[in-house]
Amino acid sequence: MRSNNPVLTGRNAFTYYNPNQQGGSGQTDVYGYQTAHGYTPQPQQATGRMTIDDVITKTAILLLIMIAAGGVTWLLLPISLLYPVAIIGSLVAFVTVWIVSMRKEVSVPGVFAYAVVEGLMLGAWSKIFEYMYPGIVVQAVIGTFVAAFVVLGAYKFLGARVRGRLAQIVVVSIIAYAVMSLLNLILIFVGVNLGWATIGANAGPLSWLSAGLGVVLAAASLLMDFEAIEVGVRGGAPESESWRGAFGLLVTMVWLYTTLLRILSFFRN
Repeated sequence: MRSNNPVLTGRNAFTYYNPNQQGGSGQTDVYGYQTAHGYTPQPQQATGRMTIDDVITKTAILLLIMIAAGGVTWLLLPISLLYPVAIIGSLVAFVTVWIVSMRKEVSVPGVFAYAVVEGLMLGAWSKIFEYMYPGIVVQAVIGTFVAAFVVLGAYKFLGARVRGRLAQIVVVSIIAYAVMSLLNLILIFVGVNLGWATIGANAGPLSWLSAGLGVVLAAASLLMDFEAIEVGVRGGAPESESWRGAFGLLVTMVWLYTTLLRILSFFRN
């Protein structure tokens, strides 16, 4: 099973060295298939292994960096610059995700850069929403963490998993969702609004559908990411891979937060 989160789906994600494997180079990965297409990773040195505590610690670090950057935007950015920073920051963050996730090895500076850019972008969007709907940001933050803990509880105690054909459907749905969102943004720039990302009480059925689908896909992504991280820990992935796991969780949490902001706005005048 592989996570649908692009950060956790690279062919080099969570690889480890298994000296007991029969045949081949002994290099395998936690999903149980040989690294393909001529790429032969080197055996990992004894520099420590990835642990759940590592992932939690690094996720907290990235969250603090993102919150700090968002706080700077919230407190210091003039109102006239909120929309430019929000839109440009969204595009830069999107590109940064793919640049970092496509690297063979985790780029810690790239991960930090993403946290900063994401913080600036979220700070701008949050302030825009807060101006229009006072109190909505606190509700969205609380809702994000509650939803994440509910998904984690379902994973740990109820055995909730997204695998097989369902996982393939989730992957395709996320790709289609991203393409549709990008297309909607481009059309808005040329004066056409499909209603895909409308906010507020006047949002139509398409906006409700996109927001609801976004929450469901984000929750499914969290389930798959939790399992990918757990398998990485169990398979002996190197300590550096904990940055990849933390980065993947941050990407999904940001998506969940922004979607909840939209949903909460539907109930505001």
